[in-house]
Order: sequence, then structure tokens, then C-alpha cells
Amino acid sequence: MSNAWHYYFLKTASRLICLLPYPWLLALGRHLGRLYYALAARQRERALAQITAGMGLTRPEAERIIRSLFVKLGQTFLEVMYLPALDQAKVCEYIAIENRHYLDEALALGKGVAVLSAHLGNWEWLGAGLSMHGFPVASIVKNQPNDQHTRILNEFRQHAGIEIFTRGTTELVAAAKALKNGRVMGFFSDQDAGKSGVFVEFFGKMASTPVGMAVFARRLAVPVVPAFIVRRPEGGHRIIVKPPLGIAASGDEATDDYNFTVEATRVIEDTIRCYPDEWLWFQKRWNTKWAGEQA
Repeated sequence: MSNAWHYYFLKTASRLICLLPYPWLLALGRHLGRLYYALAARQRERALAQITAGMGLTRPEAERIIRSLFVKLGQTFLEVMYLPALDQAKVCEYIAIENRHYLDEALALGKGVAVLSAHLGNWEWLGAGLSMHGFPVASIVKNQPNDQHTRILNEFRQHAGIEIFTRGTTELVAAAKALKNGRVMGFFSDQDAGKSGVFVEFFGKMASTPVGMAVFARRLAVPVVPAFIVRRPEGGHRIIVKPPLGIAASGDEATDDYNFTVEATRVIEDTIRCYPDEWLWFQKRWNTKWAGEQA
């Protein structure tokens, strides 16, 4: 049976959500997030276990942070559905960029920019915010399990001016060309990379980590600039741009890629520690077992 109805349902829901004033959207999202926290027992318990172990928290401390995370996820879901309503004026009001000079200076080199990021805050608004603040953004996206969800998300991204390339296809060649032609391209390096990753310590435990960004940056000689998005207490978001990361060139490519991945992972972990209720603690980040791990 066709699942095309998912697309039309989400499209209709998005149109209705886009009619809401933004403060109402945030208030409704808070209620939605509280409901999600109450119902999603499996994700909630995984998140609590992983943050407790990773940050050395007590159970009450962990519960406070994870409850806040779920509330923010409720807001994020509605904000993603609100993407078609974003225009230049709203982006300037709701999304501020801190230290944008790091991106401007890297882009001025004429090689494109690889943006290191993570599933922190509303990462869909990170790309949209950068694009609508004037940066030529491209993104390598992973297809969703439901192709209709991929379809509507890509429509929202393209509405914000983002050029889309699909992971695991021949489009990666075109993505590399787009980067060399001066695009700003995001790389999310905080998910389990399976057997293709390299093992790096992350919150005190070895985790299979994507090395693709290091390979891209080395082969294309593009600057790497970390950027993350977090919520402002008064509503809206801050895009925090950090100083560029150096890429070593010792002649040993595997070692250089590994060392860069270690440094990138450290930047991501440090940022999560500053904003622990913004990261997806229930994702299966440590799913791939390290050979040296005790059974």
C-alpha cells in the first residue's frame, strides 16, 4: 500500500502550524514534549542510563536534564513543521549567529567550508539559519526509513535555500564539487558509525565515530569550522560558531584522519557538556562494540 498519505498529512499539518504565532508554537511544543517524555519509556530510560554513565550524574540530576531535552524536542518537531513560514525577517528575529566571522573568513579562502556539527538543538534550523543569513549551504542527507518523510523534509530544506545531496549515492561526487565551488556543507559527526568508523573516546567510553569528514576535508583541502545551534531562554536560537580546526598533514593519512576525528569529537563533547539538555541522549551512540570492551 502506498504511504503517500503521510506526505499529505504532514503537509496539511505544517500549513496549520505555520499559521500559529511563534510563542504559541513554543508553548504547544512544551506540552508535546512532556507527553513524549511520559510515553516514550524506552528512549527515556536509554537517555537516562547514557547520560548518568557519561556525565556521572545522580538519577534526579539526569531526570531533570532529560525531561528538559524531551520538552525541547517537542518544540523542535513543531519548529521543523514551521520551516515553510520562515522568511528573512523571522530568521533575523529568531536565529542569531555568534562569531560568524569565523565562517566569513573561511569562506573567503574560496575552497568552501566543511561545518562540523552534531544532533544538538534544532539542527534543521541550523542549516536553514545559515542559509537564510546569506551562506551558500549544501547538505548531505540520509534518507528517512519512510520515503515520504524524506520527501517533505527535503522540500522544507530546499525552501530555506539548502542544496541537497543524498548519502550513499553517486551524488557524493556532486557534493564534493559543490564544496570545492564554495558551498558551506554540514557534517554531523555524533552518531554510531558501525564497522566503517574509528573508535574514539566519547564521554568516557569508546565509540565508533564517522571519519568521513576528515577524509573530505583532507582530500579537498577545505577549512573546517564547528557550528552548533542551541535555544535561547527567551525563545529562538543561537548559532554558535567556533574557531576553525587544524588539519595535520604528516604524510600518514590514516593517522591524520584519526587525530582529526579525535579533535572533532572533543569539540562535540565539550559543547554537549555545556548544553546537556540539547543533545539526543537516547540515540544508540555506543551501539558498535569496541574490541577492547569487557563482555
